[in-house]
Amino acid sequence: VTVKEKDGYYVFLAEKRGNYKPKARNMAVKIRLTRTGRHDDASYRIVVADSRSPRDGRYIEQVGYYAPKAQGATPALKLEKEKILGWLEKGATPSDTVRSILSHEGILKEFADKKASK
Repeated sequence: VTVKEKDGYYVFLAEKRGNYKPKARNMAVKIRLTRTGRHDDASYRIVVADSRSPRDGRYIEQVGYYAPKAQGATPALKLEKEKILGWLEKGATPSDTVRSILSHEGILKEFADKKASK
């Protein structure tokens, strides 16, 4: 810090410090579920969201849906595999429930094989 007198007042001037660059902050991005549907008949969107946003709040992109109580024997599930693999490559972390869904569908195995082959 440099002090200079100007018009009878002392002015403090900040000095530049070498090659200082502020660090880029990595945002924690998660792949998680947001709840939709009415009471006792829940369905979920699988979304990519900033980890600081609320559960049913703002999200970056929707990559699928999951309806555990759908008509029939199996739950309704739709996943956009290419988008999910793209987000996993960028460093998005799946929540525990989404991780189990992705591993059941074979997406995590495909991601691990793709990562190992590089």
